[in-house]
Amino acid sequence: MGVDVVTFGCRLNAFESEVIRREAEQAGLADTIVINSCAVTNEAVAQARQSIRKLKRERPNARIVVTGCAAQTQAEIFAEMAEVDRVVGNDEKLRGAAWQATRAAFDLGASEKVAVADIMAVTEMAPHLLDGYARGLPRVFVQVQNGCDHRCTFCIIPYGRGNSRSVPMGAVVDQVRMLVERGHAEIVLTGVDLTSYGADLPGAPKLGQLTRQILRHVPELRRLRISSIDSIEADRDLLDVIADDIRLMPHLHLSLQSGDDMILKRMKRRHSRQDAIDFCAQVRRLRPDIAFGADIIAGFPTETEDMFTRSLDLVEQCDLTFLHVFPYSKRPGTPAARMPQVAGEAIRERAKRLRAAGEAALVRRLGAEVGATREVLIESERQGRTEHFLPVAIDGDVPGMVRRLTVAGHDGARLSIVIPGLAEGESPESMGPHSSSKNGFRVLASRAPE
Repeated sequence: MGVDVVTFGCRLNAFESEVIRREAEQAGLADTIVINSCAVTNEAVAQARQSIRKLKRERPNARIVVTGCAAQTQAEIFAEMAEVDRVVGNDEKLRGAAWQATRAAFDLGASEKVAVADIMAVTEMAPHLLDGYARGLPRVFVQVQNGCDHRCTFCIIPYGRGNSRSVPMGAVVDQVRMLVERGHAEIVLTGVDLTSYGADLPGAPKLGQLTRQILRHVPELRRLRISSIDSIEADRDLLDVIADDIRLMPHLHLSLQSGDDMILKRMKRRHSRQDAIDFCAQVRRLRPDIAFGADIIAGFPTETEDMFTRSLDLVEQCDLTFLHVFPYSKRPGTPAARMPQVAGEAIRERAKRLRAAGEAALVRRLGAEVGATREVLIESERQGRTEHFLPVAIDGDVPGMVRRLTVAGHDGARLSIVIPGLAEGESPESMGPHSSSKNGFRVLASRAPE
């Protein structure tokens, strides 16, 4: 057997897992499972440990290597696990030499498990050009930045990723061009602190300039998407591209974290509640149909019910469609861990209310889409995504294609669409949910909920 990579956490980890697989296989590793871990919450670390134990039971002869943010910040807890054969650092995991050393350690029966260096000493970022994505995969990620120079009081990630560093623009454009030539319809730019892109490069280009260069030099690119951004860092070029180029998808995910100014200050965030509201209003003027998502933490230390209510209200104030809710997780070594903590029951109850608000917001947006015609990227035979990242029920289409389809309704979670080729006077119900269309693919069609 070859190398299997199990990925936890963010989109950046998903990209890096492809690099890990390539480098580990080229190093000659066999019958090896790599856990690419996440450290954002205690639960994420616990899930990685549970997965390690389960995989060892299922494949007792396989070697298990742990890497990623949790391996970088808590190497010792993984090294102490009998199931783990090696722990590789978060910078080392992207380097072929680390996987060659891992193979040598296995071959020699070396007893030393930990190969984790000081991530803060890393100052440059080499581009990792990937050709290992399966051809025609609808959506692929391109890493343009890593690390973070900010020190939010709740966040352990800078200690797992190091300081901010960027991939030169030319290398990013080359990577995007290669992926488009291989048939990938949508490219997602990803990083730890994406809007800090370029500060360490000659001339200090910003994310907006990078985005503009990609769209200018890769005209064949159908869809470009930006992952999570810090709205206070959004530059004028980025706003102009959002307004001017429809190939940049009208969907932004914002790192908001709270809607209360005192909590934002205690988090050491650099924006205020009004900054978030103003940014969303400004972007909506430039691109009226844009959809916003946001990360919000429930139960940050010292958060009162009134403070939480201001986070809850932000869902409506910013007209958020997608909500990623994080119950506050105490991370050892962070300043927030030393602040007065909110009771666990209150954290869970607030997270539940936030998720309910997010679900209601998504239903409202789905309802507003009825009758609209959208460009849908077919992700699988069962699902596609609109430009706004809204899920669409599909039945039997070809993954990787982009279809122009009209929204018929929704079921509270996904949009349904008008069946192409429907004869005048026929209803979707009369044809049945799996009826074939004239252009050779089928879709699910249903009425919107009453």
